[in-house]
Amino acid sequence: MKGSDDLEEMWSIKIYTGNSPLQLKPKKNDTTPSITRHDVTDISASFVADPFMIPVDNIWHLFMEILNTKTGNGEIGLVTSVDGVIWDYQQVVLKENYHLSYPFVFKNKGTYYMVPETLDANAIRLYKAMNFPNEWEFQTNLVTGQYADPTLFQHNNHWWIFASDKKHKSSTLTLFYANNLEGPYVEHPKNPIIEKNQRIARPAGRIIEFDHRIIRLCQDCYPKYGSAVRAFEITELSPENYNEHELPESPILKQSKKEKQWNSRGMHHLDAHKTRDNQWIASVDGCYSNTVNL
Repeated sequence: MKGSDDLEEMWSIKIYTGNSPLQLKPKKNDTTPSITRHDVTDISASFVADPFMIPVDNIWHLFMEILNTKTGNGEIGLVTSVDGVIWDYQQVVLKENYHLSYPFVFKNKGTYYMVPETLDANAIRLYKAMNFPNEWEFQTNLVTGQYADPTLFQHNNHWWIFASDKKHKSSTLTLFYANNLEGPYVEHPKNPIIEKNQRIARPAGRIIEFDHRIIRLCQDCYPKYGSAVRAFEITELSPENYNEHELPESPILKQSKKEKQWNSRGMHHLDAHKTRDNQWIASVDGCYSNTVNL
């Protein structure tokens, strides 16, 4: 994500749990974020946001955007946890000479990859872990153009990329597909699959497979950026067609009604994973004013 239009707003990260990715909550009476800008030790951070987790060797690895106060660019940082409760900051693991955010991390055929948002590179870029989790190397451009929050999903022998076209801000969703991870990717014939609707277009995290359903998360950016996270079931995903409908549980995340809370100004991201005990754990982010002492 880019910084919000209101420079007094900041973002932090919290862990939610539950028996469904559509019904996640923090621990009772826990009103403080799990990870804040103050946890970052190697650069001066304005905020942390866009968390993506992946379990490796019984350790949760959480990658996040860190907004570097000095440069104004986002960099990708790493925190780890053995229990999902206590998190230890490691380091910045990926930076470029332009803004990075939304570090979508995943595993394919035994190898770890990351596709962060790279608007100023004028491409959706694929990175490969040469030495997980700290060393990442650029591999190839997947799609040319400025696309926000690229979200990959493998389904029916195809790789799919959902992304928001920057020139339409947060109101348009585009879809690309390929036979292989590295491409070549082509535009879906129904593009844009969502147009002129900032309430349901922009991706808000990893595609979830749950209860024999495919669930797409999106940012509700009305009346302001980061208003809520909505959930849609994808009912048709093919090279010819695309269809979805909003779930009754939606929105599944929204800002706190209480003032001066860690998420009192909004929420816009969720990355959910099923655990070994058939429960769900997720990293989410929330926005607050810098008048809040976090």
